[in-house]
Amino acid sequence: MHDQLDTFLRNAAAQKADGLAIIDHDDQRLNWSELWQATQCARDRLQAAGVGPGNRVVLVLENCAEVVAFFFATTMLQASAVAVNARMTQDELHRIVEHSDPSALVFTTSSSQDARNHAKQWSATAEIGIFGEVAIAARSGSTPEPTSPDPAKQVALLLYTSGTTGAPKAAMLTHTNLMAAARASADVRGMRDGDMTYLALPLSHIFGIVTMLAICFAQGSVRLEARFSVERLYAAIQKDVTLLPAVPQMHAHLFEYAQTHGMPKYDKGLLRYVSSGGAPLDPAWKREAEAFYGVALQNGYGLTECGAGVYATRNDFGDPDISVGGPMLGSTLTLDLKAPGAKPEEGIGEILVSGPQVMKGYFRDLEQTKPVLSEDGVFRTGDLGRFDGAGRLHIVGRTKELIIRSGFNVYPVEVEAALTEHPDVTVAAVVGRSVEGNEEVLAFVKAAPNCGLTAEMLRTYLKEHLAPYKRPSHIIVAKELPAAPTGKILKARLIDHFAVELAALER
Repeated sequence: MHDQLDTFLRNAAAQKADGLAIIDHDDQRLNWSELWQATQCARDRLQAAGVGPGNRVVLVLENCAEVVAFFFATTMLQASAVAVNARMTQDELHRIVEHSDPSALVFTTSSSQDARNHAKQWSATAEIGIFGEVAIAARSGSTPEPTSPDPAKQVALLLYTSGTTGAPKAAMLTHTNLMAAARASADVRGMRDGDMTYLALPLSHIFGIVTMLAICFAQGSVRLEARFSVERLYAAIQKDVTLLPAVPQMHAHLFEYAQTHGMPKYDKGLLRYVSSGGAPLDPAWKREAEAFYGVALQNGYGLTECGAGVYATRNDFGDPDISVGGPMLGSTLTLDLKAPGAKPEEGIGEILVSGPQVMKGYFRDLEQTKPVLSEDGVFRTGDLGRFDGAGRLHIVGRTKELIIRSGFNVYPVEVEAALTEHPDVTVAAVVGRSVEGNEEVLAFVKAAPNCGLTAEMLRTYLKEHLAPYKRPSHIIVAKELPAAPTGKILKARLIDHFAVELAALER
């Protein structure tokens, strides 16, 4: 098989062997040659655990160099990595394992207490090598998928886009998908030799993994953070960071922290590219960000199924544009003005994406693939957009109910499923609500008669069933929820219906 993902890493090791690749979460440094050696060592350990062509390897992770090594190692074996956040609950992980049917699980025990806890539950064996330290649990009975020497057909990565409901969806991203996405990411950021990227975005998310691959392609360097720390970000931008991709909350924390330390604006002059993704841009907030950094704040639009970014801005400093810009390398985007929710008279339609980065489909799920992916590779996003006079794309809404909270995808049906598993919950409805630079998760619950159920009881319950970012900001427990004659909950009316109760919670 040629032109697969590890070509990026091979090239970096050959062409820039002594060049700095990673400053890890614990401040250890690896050059490209060392990362390549670590990957080969990881490959050998996976083979010893029984991983072969067509298998899946679940990476239970928080960011660290080991993730990078084991990701590349998995793809070198013509297996597929399944990247998941270690902060998920045991229930969530078990559902993903059941669906993805892996031959092994790898836990990043060096960077994550949550990963260590999961490793213990799975009786994983500690493995120490050039790659660092992980724990590996072999799993018998996994059924391999067909493999292909064609990188456009060989799946490298599975990413779950609807988490752990009864019908999970894992986007299958091929070597070609991810290589195209990485090249597009490097292109839009103008990545070059000597760049240092600060990466706290999780490698279990498409934004994070494609950024890492772009760095590898461009042979730059990365400060890889296990978890976001405003103190570490503040220190890093004083030292060497030139590229800062982040979500709005990271920027907001930095502004507040800098203010308290007497630094009303960043004045080191090292940063040359700053972006904010995962939430719509507020014009006033954008002006504040640019005033702080002294460089333009770029925006973009992307999806897991399309290998992260497909549209992005390349604006000059001070440009008031709050669109998501124009097409990234290889992306083609059209609008379906006849789709549900479209307003053709206003030029609003469903966004359709095509290009080399569009996924192969959903893993072992033709039923969920067919409605969104045409035979010629056009993906129906479910998002609504319009073009302005300059040809820039503006996102105006979603035909789906996806909530994007702090850059993480939250699917209402998943939160609802967790709530309704509680014995005292009859019905649950979950919606998103925009707040400054973010979206929050709101849950409305109809309780069983005379059960005494409270919001606090549900909060305690959800700690065992949902990752923190999926848990509702507010929970309203009521005797009845607004419903149609058919019994279907009228989600569009929930926030107005319970406006008094929500206002009381916010005081």
